[in-house]
Amino acid sequence: MSKRKICVVITARPSYSRIKSALTEIKLHPNLELQLVIAGSALLGRYGNAIDFIENDGFKIDEKVFMVLEGENPTSMAKTTGLGVMELANVFYKLQPNAVITIADRFETIATSIAAAYQNIPLVHIQGGEVTGNIDEKVRHANTKLADIHLVASEEAKERVIKLGENPTTVFNTGCPSIDLAAEVNKKPTLNFNPIQKYGGVGEKIKWENGYIVVMQHPVTTEYKSARKHIEETLHAVLELGIPTFWFWPNVDSGADGTSTGIRSFRERMKPKNIHFFKNMEPNDFLRLLINSKCLIGNSSVGIRECSFLGVPVVNIGTRQSRRQRGSNVIDVAYNKELIKEAILINSDKEFPNNKIYGDGNSGKKIAEILAITELNFHKTITY
Repeated sequence: MSKRKICVVITARPSYSRIKSALTEIKLHPNLELQLVIAGSALLGRYGNAIDFIENDGFKIDEKVFMVLEGENPTSMAKTTGLGVMELANVFYKLQPNAVITIADRFETIATSIAAAYQNIPLVHIQGGEVTGNIDEKVRHANTKLADIHLVASEEAKERVIKLGENPTTVFNTGCPSIDLAAEVNKKPTLNFNPIQKYGGVGEKIKWENGYIVVMQHPVTTEYKSARKHIEETLHAVLELGIPTFWFWPNVDSGADGTSTGIRSFRERMKPKNIHFFKNMEPNDFLRLLINSKCLIGNSSVGIRECSFLGVPVVNIGTRQSRRQRGSNVIDVAYNKELIKEAILINSDKEFPNNKIYGDGNSGKKIAEILAITELNFHKTITY
């Protein structure tokens, strides 16, 4: 029996942690062959190039697809997606996979789905059925309708995918692979590295050893014109609180230029003594940083998923994660400096139970087994 070739496309820095444990299990499975394609902002240094981390973890990269156009606005997003369809169509034609995996909801992921579905290659969508209230939600549901197999992260998501009209026999609640990493870190949570020594970054060498917070705030694509104003509210709140802070660079979404410019300008003008900035970290190191923090601030889905499992307090700012299922660890606030400060003071250092909304730490194994045994030939030619 020949191995099934499973082609996984990673289009952005956060997507690697979303799929890493599944990549490992696919690679190890005797009946599967992993094909790995890295594309989009996952290849770009300015957004925390993920290539080094992926290769250091022992994964062979089969193809690299450069497809991101400058602009960080809705037009460049649309053009990047179009370029991605063309480039990925060629990649799939060359690799001839038995199935393609697209991950979650970033705007580039729809390019993966179109390029596979239009070539009658079975499409597997991971993390469908969730709602967020912005363009990502539309992309997620579009991926669902193009997909043949649905590997969702929660029971609520499974019900929603079925309500969208998908065959219940093709919808599996595997949990989120990122929770596998969180479960691994949770067993040995000690912060066993110096973040500044290991990753460098820019800004003051803050005294973080006695407690710190973490900030990860991305632009909201439907509010991209306000991205700079939004980030400045958070910057001023964190500066005024004076708590040592590790701050991470935003994604390449529409509005990223406003967010990045706001951070750079603030850093030059205010010269904050309590903030150190990073572009990226290895997934396990980042989770270890989170579990030892006082609180995560911003609008990353990490606050909704991994932090829920780890019991890390979260201050979720704005609309980017609106309507998404969450644990008791999350406080929601508007883009307002005073409200952000108040929420950080209220939620920091609290203890929360581990919440398994998005999985129990065995998602990768479940995904590999489903891919090995589930019918993939959805596109047989019909004869009469």
